[in-house]
Parts: sequence; C-alpha cells; structure tokens
Amino acid sequence: MRDEPGSPATAGGSAQPLKDDDLAKFDPAQYVRDVRSEVAKVTWPSRRETLITTGLVLGLSALAAMFFLVTDQIIAFAMRYLFGLG
Repeated sequence: MRDEPGSPATAGGSAQPLKDDDLAKFDPAQYVRDVRSEVAKVTWPSRRETLITTGLVLGLSALAAMFFLVTDQIIAFAMRYLFGLG
C-alpha cells in the first residue's frame, strides 16, 4: 500500500513532507459558495422552539440561583452558630 502525498503515515510507513504543489490554492469565491451551501443545510429552530428553550434556560437558572442562595444561607448560619462570627 502506497501512502498518498500529504496523508498521515500508516503503520510501518513514513510520513512525507507536504510540498507547495500538493496544497490546494485558496479561492475566496469557492469558499463563500461552500459556506452558503453548508448554511443552507442547517436546521433552524422555530420561533416556538426558541421561546420554549429560552424559558427553560431562564427558569432553570432561577431555580439554580435559589438553590445556591438557600445553601449559602444555611452554610452562613452554621458558621455563625459554630464559630460565633457575624
């Protein structure tokens, strides 16, 4: 099995350095066409899905904030009780 130029070395083979001729030339117009083609494949969420997800994130963030507030208050109370600080 022969290694292709620029391909990683296979087991027992040796890696060959890349030459300038092996590299593809950069074409900005082709790049823009490729980006547009890939963006067209993206499945965007509907407005309803976005609102539901946003609501869930905000609700769970508020729930986490309340949990850490209560936990912090319990720890602060325990520290004041144990060490008489505050």
